[in-house]
Amino acid sequence: MRTAAFPEPYPFPNPSLADEDGLLALGVPVTPANLRAAYARGIFPWPYSARHPVPWVSPGERAVLEFTALHVPKTLRQARQRTTWTFTVDCAFEAVMAACAAARRPGQRGTWITPAMRAGYAALHHAGGAHSVEVWDGARLVGGLYGVDAGGLFTGESMFHLEPNASKLALLHLVDHLAAGGASWIDIQQLTPHFATLGARLISREEFLARLAQEQQLGRKLFPLPPPRG
Repeated sequence: MRTAAFPEPYPFPNPSLADEDGLLALGVPVTPANLRAAYARGIFPWPYSARHPVPWVSPGERAVLEFTALHVPKTLRQARQRTTWTFTVDCAFEAVMAACAAARRPGQRGTWITPAMRAGYAALHHAGGAHSVEVWDGARLVGGLYGVDAGGLFTGESMFHLEPNASKLALLHLVDHLAAGGASWIDIQQLTPHFATLGARLISREEFLARLAQEQQLGRKLFPLPPPRG
């Protein structure tokens, strides 16, 4: 592993060389070029503190959500039918990231969405590689999510809600958006109890990488061109 004077994009090693924790590189800067190179190989940054070098990992198991296996509980279906909220794509990426960073989750002492992460993903968004879904109650942002297009496969990074069900409805909007473009599954990285109830499951690193390569060969465009910077 190298700790300084990194080339860009960084030549990430084959994910099969990862250690037992999935670690492949340490301290590589979170830049658009490095993010593109990493996600294209099934690797992502997973910092735990702004004070420590950023680990880049490819876990031995990966959580995925197949659209055909998506289970939408009755209460969530009813909430979706009744909602008066508005849903958008790529209209407030940096605000969504900031809200995800501010969210406090059980068992977490802080956030892994460090200032360097926010800057890197925001730059990737403006370059057309990272995307968000927003949920609006009037002019108020009440929920959303963001992630990366890994070359035809959406890799979810984080989500937040300020009102009940807002992040879940953002996910359903994302699924509809991606399915309309021909996608049939998303990478959610880690299997949480919430996603397990929605039908997500774990697959091996080897299966994930094979399926990622298949998606990339299709050349599918999941999102329109990024909006111009104001």
